[in-house]
Amino acid sequence: MAGKGNTRPLTDARIAVFCSGNGSNFEALVRKNRRSAFPGCIVLMVVDNPRAYAIERARRLGIPVLYVDPSPYENKQAYEKVLYEELRVWKIELILLAGFMRILSPFFVRKYKNRILNIHPSLLPSFKGASAIRDAFEYGVKVTGVTVHIVNEGVDEGPIVLQRALKISEDDNLDSLEARIHRLEHRIYAEAVNIVLSRSWKIVKGRKFVLCD
Repeated sequence: MAGKGNTRPLTDARIAVFCSGNGSNFEALVRKNRRSAFPGCIVLMVVDNPRAYAIERARRLGIPVLYVDPSPYENKQAYEKVLYEELRVWKIELILLAGFMRILSPFFVRKYKNRILNIHPSLLPSFKGASAIRDAFEYGVKVTGVTVHIVNEGVDEGPIVLQRALKISEDDNLDSLEARIHRLEHRIYAEAVNIVLSRSWKIVKGRKFVLCD
């Protein structure tokens, strides 16, 4: 999966999922991976929060957990250098961010150029940031949705792999909308991973994700 796209079959890709909290997307991804919804194999969970419930999910599913405490390191890059070396040991080829609340530095993104995916609970480029569901709901939009994108050096700015729209009902409150968004996330993320791993694609002008087959 080089900068110009996927140039070889990646059915054997080793995948790490990065989490910080509940881990529901992680669990959905693992279960779909085991039902062959996408190629490759999720072999590792990475967490930056030792109290994340995602860790319990990983243990139940038999997925090893890597926790690297960021607090001893003088800056983000120092922390990520250690993390990168750990991932090299695991021979990780693709990273899936699933509720990972730490913004990755340009150093790390360059190490895994076009090999980090993120799922965001809005139709990017609208409603970037950590409170996207609340922001969309309070703004009063009638349609929101979910985006899976390749991570670049900006925040929620990378090339879009897949999007799905979701109408906001008059009966929705913030809790019901969040639940509906999460259910949509659980469906769309596996679809996007399958596209990235099983199709030929390229990035055009640093912005557009384009399928080549």
